[in-house]
Amino acid sequence: MGGQEMKVEPVITIEALDISLQDIVDAVEDEVVVIDSGYRVVFANSAVRNKFQRGVELPIGRRCYEVFRERDKPCSAPLWDCPLRRVLASGSGTMAYHPVRILGADRYFKITMYPLRDSYGNIKAVVELMRDATTERELENQVLRRHHQLLALSRISSAVSGLQDLNTVLTIALENALEVINGTIGGILLVDEETGALYYCVQRGLSARYAEQMRIPPGEGIAGRVAQTGKPALVEDISKEPRIAHPDLVSAEGLKGFVSIPLKAKDKVVGVMNIASHVAGRFGKDDMSLLSSIGDYVGTAIEQARLYDGLANAAERYQALLQHALTAQEDERKRIARELHDETSQAITSLTLSLQAIIGLVEMKGIADADLMERLRATHAYTVHAGNEIVKLMKELRPTLLDELGMPTAIHRYAKDTLQTQGINISAEFVGTDGRLPSEIEVTLFRVAQGLIGNILKHSDAKNAAIKLECDTSKCVLKIEDDGKGFDVSKLTRVDLSGRGAGLFTIKERVKLVGGDCKVDSRPGQGTKVTVNIPLPTGAPDEKDKGSNSR
Repeated sequence: MGGQEMKVEPVITIEALDISLQDIVDAVEDEVVVIDSGYRVVFANSAVRNKFQRGVELPIGRRCYEVFRERDKPCSAPLWDCPLRRVLASGSGTMAYHPVRILGADRYFKITMYPLRDSYGNIKAVVELMRDATTERELENQVLRRHHQLLALSRISSAVSGLQDLNTVLTIALENALEVINGTIGGILLVDEETGALYYCVQRGLSARYAEQMRIPPGEGIAGRVAQTGKPALVEDISKEPRIAHPDLVSAEGLKGFVSIPLKAKDKVVGVMNIASHVAGRFGKDDMSLLSSIGDYVGTAIEQARLYDGLANAAERYQALLQHALTAQEDERKRIARELHDETSQAITSLTLSLQAIIGLVEMKGIADADLMERLRATHAYTVHAGNEIVKLMKELRPTLLDELGMPTAIHRYAKDTLQTQGINISAEFVGTDGRLPSEIEVTLFRVAQGLIGNILKHSDAKNAAIKLECDTSKCVLKIEDDGKGFDVSKLTRVDLSGRGAGLFTIKERVKLVGGDCKVDSRPGQGTKVTVNIPLPTGAPDEKDKGSNSR
């Protein structure tokens, strides 16, 4: 460019540097040899030559299997199938791992072979590169072991996920643990919370006698020490252990190879998993490591199953107590209503009639005392009002209409007396309710309707309300809605100290006791709709005409 000539740098060749191929290959850490078709070594780098002590004949010109393998013929299966002939025949390279035992330890060598051709393309020899790949192989094996452990944990996790029955959790966990290590004998022992002793909960491959009698005190035997220390134990032959619990049972079962794993939940040992074999030395450290990983997960699963079992028992006790409380409440309502009717109401009626008679007597005798008459009439009015309130209270406690005319009439009459008298319009529709339902269902539906109607009166500021009850042979669905101010359902998650939320909570629990469910739909400014679905028991009285009627 610009009249200037470009300078071309001369190519430097190996010959120009006076460097031999031997010098180049000697710089390679891998062992490099060239072998002809007759298995003779024709070339070796320093990594190969340095393996031979001074004064020992070098491998050049000698057959490779004599020099490197101390054999009198080419290597073959099962020890090692030499790939030389395969490379010479195929004309392509190959790679293989060759295990070698050196000083009692297994080593792995990566061997790569390539064909060497002359200027005419004819294969004359093979170059072999050999590298010690023991570390690489061990790393691969470790990765595979970890992968195997993760797969095993994943399988057990998937198997017991969502399970809440303790025996089912333990059975599936044990079966999967045995499967991943190809075992057939094992069991899971749990810690007795009162005594601390271990007892078999589930087992495979062991006799019933062994499982029933094998109760291990804390710290005794292998499993007892594992439970006490929280550390796993690997035993080559348990039949030769001097400190095992129940050696006669172990001998009768023919147990030898043995591994015991603690099952932990939050650093607390809740049990032990024992895996055994009839073959001594059957299990190794890899098995123990895998089982330990499984044990941590199983311990957590045991704790979760126990917590769920405790919650289920608590829920059953709560439901029983609630049922008892509601039944007692209903009985008490009946008693108070009966006493109000038989005693208080009659007394007030008698008092009202007496006051009426006194007023008539005073008027008949012409007693001119205006103040006395005013007081008598006021007292009479108060007495009549008290009598009406007593009647209303009796209807609240136990409406006679529920017993005499049935649930639909009782619900409709209560809604009219409660809401319409306060200026809230009420509409009601009843479908498939002409016959009687089981007493428990009728009382539940009436009490639910009573509570919801009371909420409309107290909280809704509604102008209109609607009730619909529809029953068939399998269920009753009660819907009560209003056009009031509504509320945010998501904020009503518990009963406040003020009592807010107690009404809906009681309604939901009462419905749940008869196997039903209750759904509340409401938004601020958009009214409230409550839907109650109660299943009818099989064989319930069914005298209903399926036509609809409105009241």
